[in-house]
Amino acid sequence: MVTPAEKRNAVSHLVAAHGMSERRACKATGFCRMTIRYETTRPDDRVLRERLTELARERRRFGYRRLHVLLRREGIVVNHKKLFRLYREERLGVRRRGGRKRALGTRAPMQVALRPNDRWSLDFVSYQLTDGRRFRILTIVDDCTRENIALIADTSLSGLLRVANELDRLVATRGKPRMIVSDNGTEFTSNAILSCADQSRVEWHYIAPGKPIQNAFIESFNGHLRGELLNETLFTTLAQARVLLGRWRVDYNDARPHSRLGWQTPAEFARTFPRRETALRNSSSSAPPPAVHPAPKGNPNRQSQLGTG
Repeated sequence: MVTPAEKRNAVSHLVAAHGMSERRACKATGFCRMTIRYETTRPDDRVLRERLTELARERRRFGYRRLHVLLRREGIVVNHKKLFRLYREERLGVRRRGGRKRALGTRAPMQVALRPNDRWSLDFVSYQLTDGRRFRILTIVDDCTRENIALIADTSLSGLLRVANELDRLVATRGKPRMIVSDNGTEFTSNAILSCADQSRVEWHYIAPGKPIQNAFIESFNGHLRGELLNETLFTTLAQARVLLGRWRVDYNDARPHSRLGWQTPAEFARTFPRRETALRNSSSSAPPPAVHPAPKGNPNRQSQLGTG
């Protein structure tokens, strides 16, 4: 019994069930009579509690800070400490994952991208439909603005031409990045990718094997994607998955406040840069992702293999 409410309940139980006086019950439990007789003057804040609960149910992986930003957007002004108290009283806390083993020693800091299209991060996320069929999602993030550039879902995403073609479409609409960061998966080390990077003269950086922290921006984004969409949704068809991924991408870029951007959305933060740096961005972040075409048939290596020796 730690909180004053629990102490009052304990004294009330002794008085009602055992016939004790309030003085004797307080003496037996060691509670102060002033605490037991105190009557709160706080308002019940029923409207605020209901709206906070609604937002927390809609955004199940949002903490009280991000919910505080959403409430301010709606014109609800409330102190963050009071909101945290209501957040805890309503038991809306997000379940935390277990602790991880931390690497010992020092780490070299990653260079910060200073302008849009300075650096893109790429990775794959695997998931499955309700019938057990697996599909993969190619996720691409701009490390400067934190914008989700594309979410490309398909049952087969080979790097033999498919990923290269998708990157070509993005470059045509958004502009060419200075650097692309990815892991050492076979999709990113194929001859088609090497040829594409060589022709477009884009620097392609591969992180060290077994070091996902070197690609931290995309790893953080993938965690939000899993927590806020994939783990909360049942996908029956690939078409449904593509539609929901497109909606979530629009919400992530245009509505979801980002803690590292001063609680701005990625789209708002991108608009703070001079137009000459975003002149190649013809489509806004709310535009639908690039069209997804079926994987090419036949042997695409015939056209994409690089000469050796």
